[in-house]
Amino acid sequence: MRKLLYLTFSMALVAVLASYAMWAADRPMGHYLSDLRIRLAVDQGTPADHGNLLGIQPELFPTDYQSPARLHRKLAAYLQQAQEQGLLNEKTVVVLPEHIGTWLMIGGEKDELYQAPTLAEAMNWLAASNPLLFARAWLSARGDNRLDDAHLRMKAKSMAKDYQALFGGLAKEFHVTLVAGSIVLPEPSVIDGQLKVGSGALFNSSVVFGRDGVPLGQPQRQMHPIFDQHEVLEANEEQAVNVVDTPAGRLGVLIGSDSWYPDNYRKLDAQNAQLVAVPAFVTGHGVWDQPWRGYKGSSSPSSVSLKPGEVSEGQAWHRLILTAQPPGSRAIAGVSVFLRGQFWDKPSAGQSFLSSNGQQFADGDARGARLLNLWL
Repeated sequence: MRKLLYLTFSMALVAVLASYAMWAADRPMGHYLSDLRIRLAVDQGTPADHGNLLGIQPELFPTDYQSPARLHRKLAAYLQQAQEQGLLNEKTVVVLPEHIGTWLMIGGEKDELYQAPTLAEAMNWLAASNPLLFARAWLSARGDNRLDDAHLRMKAKSMAKDYQALFGGLAKEFHVTLVAGSIVLPEPSVIDGQLKVGSGALFNSSVVFGRDGVPLGQPQRQMHPIFDQHEVLEANEEQAVNVVDTPAGRLGVLIGSDSWYPDNYRKLDAQNAQLVAVPAFVTGHGVWDQPWRGYKGSSSPSSVSLKPGEVSEGQAWHRLILTAQPPGSRAIAGVSVFLRGQFWDKPSAGQSFLSSNGQQFADGDARGARLLNLWL
């Protein structure tokens, strides 16, 4: 009798595990509708032969990341419309927003993930659908929040591959230099022209792709993650600020809150950076108009007198970004680009803007996808 019960239990367990494996492996691709329109919101300067900075503020949602092909379709549609308006040339530098690559972590998942009401529930589905990947990532996770670390780490290799194929492919397809926003990866580096990941801490990093689709230099790692990222992302205050040569001039990238630190502009000036790209990301309904919360856990520069709550979030971004504002920055131009859309219960905020000759040019209407162009 005991053997019979044991056999019955074993068969039931095998059946349950087999059913779970089949469920986890099933990845149906549902119908997909997405708004491919984008509007030219700001167009500054006069076309010449010096090139241009083109910020693309996309409007993205979880279903846009169901496959790299879907995301390519949307971003290529934006670039195609820019091309039709005469905004792309061999000296164009295109800038995309922070974390546009990070969401590649949700590619190829089950419908339950995309239909989840909250980000937390979506991440539960991510782990449940990839038990082996999640378990391996959990064992390698670091920091105080191992769960979030594991979610970001579990697909790192495929994310790096998709990131280069997608954004390097767009740069080559449209013959532009492309600042590919940012992506969170463990110890990313470029080896023999390929973006690779390590096994250490997670870094929020940006890669610039040349017109041939090949990375220019090494990934720029974020130096000052804000407080709600500190438990997962590694700060790297000693990280060098990379400057790369582009057809439009020497280009530096400051990711998000790195643009709030005056010393970073001095580092760019020391390398004769002429252009500054700021991929950025702000979440929360109405946060752009709410009181600024300060440096959020990072050390405040002694040269900055701005206090938390003194101005709104949006006003703080405009005051702290020093691009093209002598003597704070000798760069001639810059663009700050924010990701728009909504990821489950996390709406995005932020309004992209251009910087040139001591002035800033912004589009007051943040709804929908936007192009911001600055002729150099």
